[in-house]
Amino acid sequence: MAECHPVGFQWVMEAKARGATVIHVDPRFTRTSAVADIHVPLRAGTDIAFLGGLINYVLANGRYFHDYVVAYTNGPTLIGESFEDTEDLDGVFSGLDVEKRRYDPASWQYENAEMPSPAAEAPAAEGNAHQLSVATAGRGESHGSGGAQVPPEPERDETMTHPRCAFQIVKRHYSRYTPEMVEQVCGVPKDLFLKVAETITSSSGRERTTAFCYAVGWTQHTVGVQYVRAAALLQLLLGNIGRPGGGILALRGHSSIQGSTDIPTLYNLLPGYIPMPHANQDENLEKFVEATATAKGYWADMRSYVVSLLKAWWGPAATAENDFCFDYLPRLTGDHSTYATVTAQLDGTCKGYLIAGENPAVGSANAKMQRLGMANLDWLVVRDFSLIESATWWKDGPEIESGELETADIKTEVFFFPAAAHTEKNGSFTNTQRMLQWHHAAVEPAGQARSELWFYYHLGRLIRERLAGSTDEMDRPLLDLTWDYPTEGPLAEPDAGAVLAEINGWDSDKEPLSSYGQLEDDGSTACGCWIYCGVFADGVNQAARRKPGGEQSWVAPEWGWAWPANRRIIYNRASADPDGRPWSERKAYVWWDEKSARWTGHDVPDFPPSTSPRYRPPEGARGAEALSGIDPAVMQGDGKFWLYVPTGIQDGPLPTHYEPQDSPFPNLLYGIQRNPVRQLVSRRHNRYHPSPSAPGSEVFPYAVTTYRLTEHHTAGGMSRWQPYLAELQPEMFCEVSPELAEERGLEHLGWATIITARGVIEARVLVTERIPPLRFPGRTVHQIGLPYHWGPNGYTRGDAANELAAIALDPNVHIQEVKAFSADIRPGRRPRGPGRAALVEEYSRRAGITPDTGMEVTGGR
Repeated sequence: MAECHPVGFQWVMEAKARGATVIHVDPRFTRTSAVADIHVPLRAGTDIAFLGGLINYVLANGRYFHDYVVAYTNGPTLIGESFEDTEDLDGVFSGLDVEKRRYDPASWQYENAEMPSPAAEAPAAEGNAHQLSVATAGRGESHGSGGAQVPPEPERDETMTHPRCAFQIVKRHYSRYTPEMVEQVCGVPKDLFLKVAETITSSSGRERTTAFCYAVGWTQHTVGVQYVRAAALLQLLLGNIGRPGGGILALRGHSSIQGSTDIPTLYNLLPGYIPMPHANQDENLEKFVEATATAKGYWADMRSYVVSLLKAWWGPAATAENDFCFDYLPRLTGDHSTYATVTAQLDGTCKGYLIAGENPAVGSANAKMQRLGMANLDWLVVRDFSLIESATWWKDGPEIESGELETADIKTEVFFFPAAAHTEKNGSFTNTQRMLQWHHAAVEPAGQARSELWFYYHLGRLIRERLAGSTDEMDRPLLDLTWDYPTEGPLAEPDAGAVLAEINGWDSDKEPLSSYGQLEDDGSTACGCWIYCGVFADGVNQAARRKPGGEQSWVAPEWGWAWPANRRIIYNRASADPDGRPWSERKAYVWWDEKSARWTGHDVPDFPPSTSPRYRPPEGARGAEALSGIDPAVMQGDGKFWLYVPTGIQDGPLPTHYEPQDSPFPNLLYGIQRNPVRQLVSRRHNRYHPSPSAPGSEVFPYAVTTYRLTEHHTAGGMSRWQPYLAELQPEMFCEVSPELAEERGLEHLGWATIITARGVIEARVLVTERIPPLRFPGRTVHQIGLPYHWGPNGYTRGDAANELAAIALDPNVHIQEVKAFSADIRPGRRPRGPGRAALVEEYSRRAGITPDTGMEVTGGR
């Protein structure tokens, strides 16, 4: 965190100065480790085993926050009799379809509950390929952020002793995750593990809270979603959700990554985490809402959010008679994620590609496949600050140097548009804590550089002008758009404030709305993103507020604006006990005021303000009125936090340790090696490594992890062209331990060649004790650390770490596994020309790799 997020790390250091204990869990000893109270080196890719060990410690020693768990989680909820756990099936859950590589979650449900189809998804007819592709298109996001519908009042055992209650299932599931097993799987000594466990549990409860911070080291795995789920489960057991000083904080590599998921660049979500509709016959607005809305909580108002969004986009054209232009929305017809797009390029079904703010030619897993896909396009548009590799691969990429591609044979027409930096445009960042902060343009962009807002607004304007007068129904969605934003200045820059005002929304009199509670489902309100409603309340840009901390409360509600409703901690009803009193005065945050009969406190209560802790909803109540006074999870269908996930996640209701796709280590917990429903792409240039027990596994004996540096930013597009940053980190390097250097004959500051079945790179050698070997019973595992910022362009140039990584994906969000894989390393520089590909082929032959290698659903250990 200190290296990758140095500004945010300021707050960690301030907490430490006030007495907080800082624990850093990382394969490498970094700048964070240097100031942490406890550093825990563990084997890359084993965090679920480590977190599972902590969960087991909490449960086995009775260290969970009993009253919190009983009242606020689904721990007491009964699960159906047909559910079978990994403990029963040696590493898989019930419902696994081996042929389709997916789970049917029907057996995971609450007692006597039926799971509805997501996002108005029609059942796939047997043998209907189109319907089957539609059925898997949305994956984990099919239901939106609230998950699928569950009974608002499921059967519960408040004593949590029933063998089929979620609490007992969790307890059994993690019983094998003992300190001894953590030591064998993660390489973390038992004494060190117990020190961490005791520190965390003693810092949680009524009087104290613990926060977890994570970044892509947790998410870029084939079980990345389950990493975060494991942390959430642990935090719920300890009572650390919804309370000050608690929670799980996602650290972002860019200052508006949160914003790009809120108002999404994700293909399967609409703004505000509304699921994208599926391409089903006879789907209309009513069917969509029926399938996605919940009976309980704020997702019950789904129709209001959707209709208001449609009115913001299509204005007067959206009427009740035409379903508010619901038919204008795109539909999911399959997996349209980043890596599915690459395979579509290679197959020739994706003809054009627009890249903005990314550099897949070096920044995405299996960079070679990214470039080969782009070489098969008709056209490619790249917008960036610099001539990044994704704009120049056709003349100077690795395949040109190796002779695998020739520029004259590439038919792709490439267009480069220079982009404006954030200092050259108005707009907002949405940071990791959901806070919008407005930034103002300091200077005009130089030359032909333009902002994203300028580019997309004027692109839309020109397309609409060319389509003007068209009578083709296919053109109506574009022609009916509310594309009337005012422009300003000599560049005709669209007014970013006007866009924010539309996102905030207005009523039928065009008066700004102040809360999502004002949204209507009859078309009388418009709102571009329901969770952002209120950011322009009273016609004031709330995100631009910068009131100094000394002039307001410690929560600082007048610095920027946080969604929803300027709430700084979500689910903060959980900061008070079931009677509405703070769990402790020391941690008081919001509470029930009996005299005024309202929730009050330091923050905006995340709960219906007049709902008494004693309130129990009448039968048939819906929406917010269906929330009881002790239902803090206002976006969940049952009002409770989920220890156990009955539906809405693709790879199981409980996080389970699986090894990475390419791992030199067997799964010691189960007979199954890898996540059985991980997404794989078996292609010539995307081969996987053998399982640890299979012949050929010894060819790739070392574990690799990738990471970031303070001096460089993501794939390097913003930093490798900066002379000062290039000077501070001038060359691609690999970190190895002194023991590995001796074993492989690597010299400090010399060259090393690193090889996988996908590619080969070279890097300068940094011999350091910061990445220690991990010793397990009977073996030692060496790890190689690789920063991933380099590519062939810029002031500082080098091979890209992503040449080595495979496309192996988490099944929920299609994110790539690049934080843990296996490789070989040897001294010297890599071959040039055709020898580069020949070396990769030689290693693949030695390992006996075929198209089926690593593709196992079960077994494979």
